[in-house]
Amino acid sequence: MRGRTTDADQGDCVTTRFISPFDVPTPAGAEGWQSLYSYSSLFSEGRREYEDSRFWFQDGVHWPQALSPWDATLCEFALASLSQYNTRQLRIPASNGIDFRILNGYVYLSPVAVPPEEVMGRSAEFVDRAGFYYRSWHDLYAAWLTKVRALIAEIESLDLSALPESEDADEVVKSGSGVGSGWRLQEGYHRLLDLAHKVWQFHFEFLNLGYAAYLDFFSFCKREWPNIPDLAIARMVAGVDVDLFRPDDELKGLARLAVDLGLDEVFDGSSSADVVTRLEKSSDGREWLDSYHDAADPWFEFSTGSGFAHSDPVWIDHPDIPFGFIRDYILRIRRGEDLQRPIEAILAERERIVGEYRELLPDAPSRAGFDTRLDLARTVFPYVENHNFYVEHWCHAVIWRKMRGLGRVLADAGFWPDADDIFLLTRTEVSEALWDHYASWATPAPAAGPTRWPAEVRRRASIVAALRARKAEPALGIPPEVVTEPFTIMLWGITSESVSHWLGTSVDAGAGIRGFAASPGVAEGLARVIDSPAQINEVLDGEILVAPLTAPSWAPIFGRIGATVTDTGGMMSHAAIVCREYGLPAVTGTGVATSRIVTGQRIRVDGTHGTVTFLE
Repeated sequence: MRGRTTDADQGDCVTTRFISPFDVPTPAGAEGWQSLYSYSSLFSEGRREYEDSRFWFQDGVHWPQALSPWDATLCEFALASLSQYNTRQLRIPASNGIDFRILNGYVYLSPVAVPPEEVMGRSAEFVDRAGFYYRSWHDLYAAWLTKVRALIAEIESLDLSALPESEDADEVVKSGSGVGSGWRLQEGYHRLLDLAHKVWQFHFEFLNLGYAAYLDFFSFCKREWPNIPDLAIARMVAGVDVDLFRPDDELKGLARLAVDLGLDEVFDGSSSADVVTRLEKSSDGREWLDSYHDAADPWFEFSTGSGFAHSDPVWIDHPDIPFGFIRDYILRIRRGEDLQRPIEAILAERERIVGEYRELLPDAPSRAGFDTRLDLARTVFPYVENHNFYVEHWCHAVIWRKMRGLGRVLADAGFWPDADDIFLLTRTEVSEALWDHYASWATPAPAAGPTRWPAEVRRRASIVAALRARKAEPALGIPPEVVTEPFTIMLWGITSESVSHWLGTSVDAGAGIRGFAASPGVAEGLARVIDSPAQINEVLDGEILVAPLTAPSWAPIFGRIGATVTDTGGMMSHAAIVCREYGLPAVTGTGVATSRIVTGQRIRVDGTHGTVTFLE
């Protein structure tokens, strides 16, 4: 069976393990893929003893497909920053962060534990450092929003425009600046890298603390009530108002405005360009367009994917996407549907669950401990979702746009045919190409790039396509006897059961599959299996969405589908949280949904118990 091996040791003892990362074959047509990524992010012979002895799982939550070379930059910045905060800054007692590798273009993670003898010493440091943030959460978070917005504005302001034929006399020469446009272009790119790394430093300033507070509450509940469902605990902190839902709320508001202004028929069956042309002809139409532009900046800086791939369309750059959602909302308003999230019902159910479990506690100290932990979890929880909009979506969208502009500068200089070809270079190769361009502009003399890169980007595009055509191994190396690391379970959905399934040692679920009970409720309907955001428009009213993962920007379709089933993600993944807030039944982390369910198949999704039943 692909994905596992058996090693005979002593006598009849057989140990089952996943395939070694050193034995995974290169897909046909992808030979030489290793040169597309940083050497330090690859499995290497020099670290073989360490790497082959660990358990690695493929992170399909954030990187479901093989990475483009430059996109790996943000992957590396993110994962190194995560570990830095766990290990060096917050000193989280039980976690030393996440080691990562790239294999055949796919990202693999391996949680690194803290040696038992170090846990107690780190606990005191963590309580001091985390306690400071918990006590001052609101003030520190307000400051965080200010500095992240300022950082995004600084990236926006970077001048990565083309080099001039001749420098401006007043701005460059007579101003006494002492530097020219060649320096400006290189400095701008290097500053872009520094700021991209910095925003990931900001990202983890609060995130791990948010998860730690929830985990503390989760652990308290499990100690008091060993049989309490994980979903019941999650529902106690549901009903939060977070910025991640703002883009969808803006779409709904624009749809209502169109109806109120009598403009709804303008949107019928037209492209966004056609709609804009028609709206510009009336004062009401221009009023609506003003409202659209106010909402779009920044709330439509929203990627259709996880935010980690330059190729995933961003709403503000592809207005057909938000206009399509607005058109759908207009139709639902015409039918008299309520577009609001069921927040009142979610809050009522939240308080019912809290009240019932709180009454089971034996004494006042226990209830005080419960109340304190619950209050902290609710206080910090909005950040767990908000960061996703500000960093992965808004900031990354600006970075992709700046890089695409730089790619156009070099494409115009003959380095490659298309602006997006720049993403087929590593971050250090882009720096080298910029130097080549600058030096040839300064001399002037022919650059080497136009004779080197066109054929090379074609070769690399072919390699990336070959990598993406082959499904990644779900895991590598030696699995743990029991998966206990809480973040691995809650965020990525990696459990002992999923590991057993990958190894082929789990019990057959029969006419169905199991996953995480991620969002309560039961729904029956026809399945719609999609593999990428580009297929969202294929989903019909009442269907059950089945996908490798869902992105927050898919929220506009949640009001018209029956339920959601995903391959990846745990109880605290973005898919799970968003589905709970929209009152949509969901089962996440099935591992096999998209391979075992077919479009048009009738299924029953039980989000309360985490099961998907095949009805035909």
